[in-house]
Amino acid sequence: MNLLDDGKKVGELDEEMVYEMRPGEVFVLGATSWRVADITPSQVMVTPAPGEPGRIAFWHGDALGRPVEVGRAMGVAMRELTAMEPDDAVAQLQERSRFDDRAAANLLSYLSDQVKATGTVPTDRTILIERFRDQLGDWRLSVLTPFGARVHAPWALAARARMQERLDLEVQMIYTDDGFALRLPEADRAPDIDDLLLDPEEVRELVTSQLHGSALFASRFRENAARALLLPRRRPGERTPLWQQRQRSHDLLQVASKHAEFPILIETYRECLSDVFDMDGLRDLMSAVRSRQIRTVVVDTERASPFASTLVFDYIGQYMYEGDAPLAERRAQALTLDKELLAELLGTEELRELLDPRAIEALELELQGLLKERWPRDADEAADLLRRLGDLTTDEAEARGIRREWLEELERERRAARVRIADEPRWIAAEDGARYRDALGVTLPVGLPDAFLERVDEPLTSLLVRWARTHVPFFSADPATRWRLSVREVEQALRRLAGRGDIVAGEFRPGQAGREYCHPDVLRSLRRKSLAALRREIEPVPVEVLGRFLPAWHDVGSKASGLDRLAEIVFQLQGCAIPASVLERDVLAVRMRDYRPQLLDQLISMGEVVWTGRGSLGSSDGRVALYLRSDAPRLVREPEERPNGEIHERLREHLQGRGASFFRDLYYATGSGDEDAVLDALWDMVWAGEVTNDTFLPLRMLGPRSRRNPRRPVMRLGPPASAGRWSLVSDLLRPIASATEHLHAIAGALLQRYGVLTREAALGESITGGFAALYPVLRAMEEAGKIRRGYFIDGLGGLQFALPGAVDRLRASRDEEATVVALAATDPASPYGTTIPWPEHESRMARAAGAYVVIDGGELRLYLERGGRSLLSAGEVQPAHLRALAAIAEAGFGTTPKGVVLWPERRPVLA
Repeated sequence: MNLLDDGKKVGELDEEMVYEMRPGEVFVLGATSWRVADITPSQVMVTPAPGEPGRIAFWHGDALGRPVEVGRAMGVAMRELTAMEPDDAVAQLQERSRFDDRAAANLLSYLSDQVKATGTVPTDRTILIERFRDQLGDWRLSVLTPFGARVHAPWALAARARMQERLDLEVQMIYTDDGFALRLPEADRAPDIDDLLLDPEEVRELVTSQLHGSALFASRFRENAARALLLPRRRPGERTPLWQQRQRSHDLLQVASKHAEFPILIETYRECLSDVFDMDGLRDLMSAVRSRQIRTVVVDTERASPFASTLVFDYIGQYMYEGDAPLAERRAQALTLDKELLAELLGTEELRELLDPRAIEALELELQGLLKERWPRDADEAADLLRRLGDLTTDEAEARGIRREWLEELERERRAARVRIADEPRWIAAEDGARYRDALGVTLPVGLPDAFLERVDEPLTSLLVRWARTHVPFFSADPATRWRLSVREVEQALRRLAGRGDIVAGEFRPGQAGREYCHPDVLRSLRRKSLAALRREIEPVPVEVLGRFLPAWHDVGSKASGLDRLAEIVFQLQGCAIPASVLERDVLAVRMRDYRPQLLDQLISMGEVVWTGRGSLGSSDGRVALYLRSDAPRLVREPEERPNGEIHERLREHLQGRGASFFRDLYYATGSGDEDAVLDALWDMVWAGEVTNDTFLPLRMLGPRSRRNPRRPVMRLGPPASAGRWSLVSDLLRPIASATEHLHAIAGALLQRYGVLTREAALGESITGGFAALYPVLRAMEEAGKIRRGYFIDGLGGLQFALPGAVDRLRASRDEEATVVALAATDPASPYGTTIPWPEHESRMARAAGAYVVIDGGELRLYLERGGRSLLSAGEVQPAHLRALAAIAEAGFGTTPKGVVLWPERRPVLA
């Protein structure tokens, strides 16, 4: 599975799933939806489809369907239990099935609820068909029987084919052991039940006609052809890739299809129709329906019954990735389901967390005719708008583009009337005169046509329906205040309308509280607009957004202080190799207030934090990594290559035998030779990751050494870079972690550091084995629900993993106000040079110790070379950029660098 744009690998799919795919289909892998762009013999090319519902990626495993005999026995049991008195039914369950009291009560309650909802239950003699149109407009059909999936699968296949042919719709289908369900999106009329009841003599032919082009048939044909040795291997003893098997099988199937008596073709049909499907059971069932031995009960319901709810939730499980997706994906996918299902799924009828406030505001303007581009152009269109909206004051009419002269013209023509409602003059359409008279007691002007004065049935109800059509969700007090009616009277009328399904009751608008009402068409429009807005929101963010997200994720500029804050910083930076010369000054200090070196020394002396070397950078600097002591055994590994000189061996033997030692002890253990040579050997072992210290002071003291007097003084202090007690890193690695524990800890540390982990970020950390070594661990963490996988950042490939909550914070960063931040070029909070490539310049940029970057709104603006030799710009430079750079550079250099010039203009900016 690869991205269409750049061919980067996203993941792997099961061959059975690939066979069932078609270009244009959407499926969910990780936390992201993908649309199939093309299917080649070896690859599935995809593009992101943010927020769209799709099938969940699966890896095939055969499931045995319920035998029809077992289903028939279950049907008998349900029929008998529903016919018994409750006490007798409990006794039978306890005697025959060993049910306890609670289990028996639960089962009987379940059956009773079904009878209340539909009047019957599916049994060996009854097929129950439920049909309803949900409140979002899609027809749903649930066929409930106990006869098992081997009967339901071919039945559903044939029924879907007939409905798709007649209605010209893409009918969605799902089947289980308890029945099958069909969803007819955007169907204009109720589905015809006759399409479900198949002719027993034609059922095999109908199912067979649908088999040939199915994934099931192609898969079984390939397996049969392989068993018959018709798919020879290129090299005996070696596995043939599945895509090559499929390709050869496809070619063979095309040829075999021209020969109806080809044995493998016949065997595949037989296997599907006999071993997989129970065609005899389906034919017998259809015959029993035709002869009326089994009755068919059709029930039109407002929502799924208890039995049908199982199928409904199977549909949700297929088209909604439950709680594993980030917030925006869950909202977008939830909006593709209907409100009743959401009420069951979320445990509430509130849509307030799903509907977009901006979509509500925009739709209100549209429904109320307040959009200038939709204003009426003449008196006729003004009359239509008045008829659609209902009563308006003169000012309200003018706000909708209805001119006063048009209203007066309509009044002269008896097409509009001026009346008083709630003690103020308003305009109404002449056709609404009787409605306002009977509902509100309005006095009508003389001269209206008699046809408009006839008594109206349920006048208030009709006014409220129109109100609902022309307003976003509203409270009952809104029309009551508008027309000066009692809230109770309006509430009662609205409840009647909701009971009939003419309007929808619930809680819709964010920030409001209480029961609201909405017209189903308005709710559908809100759903579509909110879904469109959410899909735009959950599209992969531009890569520059990472430049906003990472500094915020690292809490750069935090006002927190003290040991606890420093421990939090170390936790996030564990294992990150940072030059010692910038670690405290430019990395730790920008993440907390009032950083002092004594704080880090205190944590190290307390045994809470340890450090290891990660390679030298010349004679006076090197990379160092910090760890929490409790996590070190899982995160730190002993070096693969150790310095092997004579002095190194003596130092190693002494530390292994004596443990932590001061430099003077180490010096004597080596034979008291050249002190500088011993110190150099010790630092060789430090940078190799073999030796550490109980203080950070030696790293601060690195630098050019002064020349020593050849005359030996009576007393000599050790060099500053030798301070503290030295010990082997291996002493920290108890207990020893397994390779799997190590990789799991590394993956966790990287996720804590980056929030959203990409291949590029992992490669920048120089992990042993690279991203390929981490991928199995990350995938297992995803499958366990610990992290999310998706296409969150555009242009960085499909293999992206994120902590829960990080994705929402990443997307929120896209719309946050741009801020200016200055960082060390080596700071992991800066994505430039690792995840995001450097901008192209004549001068080379690098993540070098002592270099600084200025990021504005996620985009790189300035790069100050090490030592302040030159300043490179990218894009327009603002005074705020220079101030931020001057502040961090002054902290780094001890003074503002002089003579710095701005590239490409080569003009001084800090001089």
